[in-house]
Amino acid sequence: MVDEIITQAERSGLGKADFYYWRYQYELGRDIIVPYFQKNICEIKGKKIAEIGSAEGGVLHSFVRAGAEYGLGTDIAKNRLESGRKVSAAAQLNVEFTSHNILYDEIPSKWQNYFDIVILRDVIEHLSETELAIVRIRELLREGGFLYVTFPPYRSPYGGHQHTLAGNFITKLPYIHLFPDFIFKKMISSGRQIDQEETLRLREIRLSSKKFKECVYSAGLTIAKEDYYLLRPVFQKKFGLPSLKIGAIGKIPFFGDFLSLECMYVLKK
Repeated sequence: MVDEIITQAERSGLGKADFYYWRYQYELGRDIIVPYFQKNICEIKGKKIAEIGSAEGGVLHSFVRAGAEYGLGTDIAKNRLESGRKVSAAAQLNVEFTSHNILYDEIPSKWQNYFDIVILRDVIEHLSETELAIVRIRELLREGGFLYVTFPPYRSPYGGHQHTLAGNFITKLPYIHLFPDFIFKKMISSGRQIDQEETLRLREIRLSSKKFKECVYSAGLTIAKEDYYLLRPVFQKKFGLPSLKIGAIGKIPFFGDFLSLECMYVLKK
């Protein structure tokens, strides 16, 4: 059965690349994230959802399609937000998009204590001040609201995001970001300058599961659910692979990070 939202998105005027990314996000939300919430966390119907780093907003569109009352997408990439607006208009979905930096921009009063669910998918590892980011996102949540977070811990096989650099096969190898600085910098030197800089910035942040949980508790949130994956759920969409959890091993400090391609947490205010 053809999903009518996908058909409407195709007709919205998105470029080929933008539609590709939007559709990937939408199907990820529709087939994986929304069912996960409905089964394990809460019903979606009537909820207000925000996504930090939403890009084209496909995940948000999947939540509203599933019955959420309202969606807000924020990002610093304005061109990607514009693509999300086009889909919202074409599909008549109540999702708004606005440029906002969660670390440094003022949080509008109308957002405070307003959202039932906030999504932070593969973003937190890029934010230089982890605890500040969580504290500020906490302001968005109503009491009893949930924050859904995923990220690859830095010590995981591709936690340095080295695989995103084009140029040579070496950057596709796991764990090379754990080599000493002078070796790693040489390995990534053929990549685009902007990608090299981001990879080196992640090297400074080095977000681990232990550091993340310490920041969560300091910010006054509780962990409602946590899972650690050897094969990430997103691999179902990217490669047709099943997701594979590593269970209690993932909770072992330091060691679990080496095996976990994804840490997934649902936090509660």
